[in-house]
Amino acid sequence: MTATNHPDTIFMPAKPMSTAFAPAERAHSELIAAQAGRFLAVSPEMRAILDAVPNPVVVLNRYRQIIFANRSTMALLERNNGQLLGLRPGEALNCVHAYETEGGCGTTAFCSTCGAVRAILTSQRGQTDVQECRIIVRGSSDALDLRVWAVPYQMDGENLTIFTIHDIRDEKRRRALERIFFHDVLNTAGAISASTEIILDSGVEKPAEILQMLGALAERLIEEIKSQRDLLSAENNELAINLAVVDAHDLLPSVADNYRQRPIAEGRTIQIAPIAEPLTLVSDPTLLRRVLSNMVKNALEATDPGGTVTLGCRADGDQVEFWVHNPAIMPRDVRLQIFQRSFSTKGPGRGLGTYSMKLLSERYLQGKVTFESAPGVGTIFRATYPREFHVS
Repeated sequence: MTATNHPDTIFMPAKPMSTAFAPAERAHSELIAAQAGRFLAVSPEMRAILDAVPNPVVVLNRYRQIIFANRSTMALLERNNGQLLGLRPGEALNCVHAYETEGGCGTTAFCSTCGAVRAILTSQRGQTDVQECRIIVRGSSDALDLRVWAVPYQMDGENLTIFTIHDIRDEKRRRALERIFFHDVLNTAGAISASTEIILDSGVEKPAEILQMLGALAERLIEEIKSQRDLLSAENNELAINLAVVDAHDLLPSVADNYRQRPIAEGRTIQIAPIAEPLTLVSDPTLLRRVLSNMVKNALEATDPGGTVTLGCRADGDQVEFWVHNPAIMPRDVRLQIFQRSFSTKGPGRGLGTYSMKLLSERYLQGKVTFESAPGVGTIFRATYPREFHVS
C-alpha cells in the first residue's frame, strides 16, 4: 500500500478488525512517523511545555495511537519516544487486556469499563474529560490506579488528544485504610465497648457468654488490622511468608466457623463440601486463610438471606484447588472489573477483597485465582496452589 500524508490514511487489514467497544483500526507506521514529525515541527513550544510537565503526557492521533511522549512518560516506561510511537495507552502501560485481541487496547469487552478509553473517546468528540482508570499489568499481579485527563487538541486540521495520567494508588490506599479504621475497626471496637458495659452493669463477675464474645471481637479487630498491614506490605514487596504444612480438613472448618458467628452470615448457611481424602499442602497458613476468608466474605455479601455458601477443596494432580460457591450471579460490569484494585459494588474505598485474593495468591503463594458466574451455576471463586511450595 502506498502511504500518503493525509490524516485520514490508515492501514486496513484484509478483513475489518472486530471490536467490543472502541474502533479497532490503526494508522500504519508511515503515517504515525509523519504525524510525529509534524507535531515536532508545528508545535515546538507545545513539546517544550509537555516535556516540562512532571506527569506522564502523550499526544494521541484519532486512532488513539501515540505520536509523542514527554520525558516523564519515557522515564516511567523506560522506553524512548520511538519505541512508544504507534502504541495505544493500554499497550504502553502493558494492560493485561491490551493484547487479547487483534485490535489491541480499547477493543475488548473489558475496555468498555476503562476510564482511559472512555475519556479519550469523549475528547475526540471535542470535550475534555477526567476519569479514573484501573489497570492490571500483564505478566504480574501489579495493579495501577490512575486518574486520567483527555483534552482535545488541533494541529493543522488534525484532531488529536493530549492524554495525561496521574498515579493515585497511594490516595486509593489511604481511602481504603480510612474506611477500614473508621468503619469496620470502629464498629468492632464499639461492640467490645458495649459488651464491656454489659459486664459492668450485670453484677456477674464472669458471664461466660459475654467474655467469649469479647474474645471473638478482639480477635476480629486484630485480624482486620493485620490483614491491612499485610496487604500494604504485599503491595510494597515486603511481605515475608512462613511456610508450614496446611491440612484442608482443619482449614476449611476453621474459616467457616469464624464467619458463622458474624452478622454478615445472619440468615445464611455456610456449609463444607465433603473432602474425600486427606488433603495437605505446603503454604503460608495465615495468607492462605486470609484468601479463603475473603472468598467466603464476598460470597456471603452476594447471597440473599436464606441462601447457602459452600466451601470445598479437591486434589488436582500436584495442585490443590479451594473453591467457594454462592447462588448469586454477578452482573456483567462486575465480572469485567472484579480483580481491579479499587473496583467495588459496595461504594468508594471498597473492593480490596478480590484484589487481595489475587495479589496474595499469585505474587506470594505461587497460586492462581479465577472465577465463573453464570445462570444455573451461580458464582464460584477458585484458588489453586501447588502441593509443594517451590522455593527459588
